[in-house]
Amino acid sequence: MKKRFASKDLKEYKEKLLNLKDDMLEQIKDISKDTLMKSQKEVSGNVTGHGIHMADVASDNYDRDFNIGLVSGEKKIVIAIDNALKRVQEKTYGVCEECKKPIAKIRLNVIPYAKYCKKCKEKLEKENRV
Repeated sequence: MKKRFASKDLKEYKEKLLNLKDDMLEQIKDISKDTLMKSQKEVSGNVTGHGIHMADVASDNYDRDFNIGLVSGEKKIVIAIDNALKRVQEKTYGVCEECKKPIAKIRLNVIPYAKYCKKCKEKLEKENRV
């Protein structure tokens, strides 16, 4: 695979990816601490031992499931960032893994962990391959 960026550019993208990864990990930690580690009584605010209304339990369970989904999605992004950092190290960052053509800088500035160009990403999504 051919080299896409000069070392200076790769350094800037690496820094951007590391900052994004730090942000994602912090968000995961906050969600986990605030929601996933609390007992049902703590979440509902009921620490008295009295019964909890079923509607409150359902609402709390929905919130908990929603936050688990957020954490799962953010973990997938962290994995994608790690893969992008590997491509930076290998100097293949910014090259589409499907067609081997350069990924547009504008796309990388928005989604720095992108591994496909826009055209290939759309094609793969239509084929349900990503």
